[in-house]
Amino acid sequence: MKEFKGTVAVVTGGASGIGLAMAQRFALEGVRLVLADIEQEALDAAVKGLQAEGHEAIGVVTDVSDLASVQALKERTLEAYGKVNILCNNAGVQVAGPSWQISIGQWQWILGVNLWGAIHGIHVFVPQMLEQGDACHIVNTSSMSGLVSVPMMSAYQVTKHGVVTLSESLSQELAQQKASIGVSVLCPYFVQSKLHEAERNRPQHLQDASNMGGQLEQAIKHSVKQLVTGGIPAADVGEQVLEAIRDDQLYILTHPEIVPVFGKRAERIVEAAQATEAKRAAKGA
Repeated sequence: MKEFKGTVAVVTGGASGIGLAMAQRFALEGVRLVLADIEQEALDAAVKGLQAEGHEAIGVVTDVSDLASVQALKERTLEAYGKVNILCNNAGVQVAGPSWQISIGQWQWILGVNLWGAIHGIHVFVPQMLEQGDACHIVNTSSMSGLVSVPMMSAYQVTKHGVVTLSESLSQELAQQKASIGVSVLCPYFVQSKLHEAERNRPQHLQDASNMGGQLEQAIKHSVKQLVTGGIPAADVGEQVLEAIRDDQLYILTHPEIVPVFGKRAERIVEAAQATEAKRAAKGA
């Protein structure tokens, strides 16, 4: 996409953090906005703020983990604007701790929002974009955690690795169709947001306690809070996303200095393959 004025963007998790920053940056280009979020009060405030600055924006309370809710989001978007050109599957939550001590409710919650949220968005909106036939773009929010694996972040990483490969495959599939739909996968490191407060939105039916123990759980939460609040401004990410859409850039890396970390992971995989090949050669000698 090169032209933005008059286009329509749907941004999930749009009431705060990266989602709101993307919406604010799009608005400066004349994009009409549909903000989707599970929190009514924050959503209303975000929409009013955009409207007060003269931008076209509506808000739709949406649970991205629920297919029917995402379908309703599409219907409201088409009712208001008649099309959608930019889809940002951005809604996300965070869970941390040892893999075996994370509760089943936490696993179901994070998979539902982070991974199924992106799946639902693609399932619902891509057919509409293909039918329109005009220039469109999809931005799926993953994380640097979608490119590396570290302790205590397994649940989050499972979802974010999934979003990366989903985006890569989607990009190739749309290219095969010669569709005018670009794809980007956003892989931020720590960005100022409310991600560390996500637990407030875990639904009642998934409320169960982990078996981490109070001290460990509190220590993890404190560490995550410090890292998130000390991150880069969300507005910086909004600018990078706009540029990536304009340049049809698949990977958006907010912290390129982290690249050597997942470069080492690739090296270990190559080394394992080389070791296997060497054993085969030795057996055949």
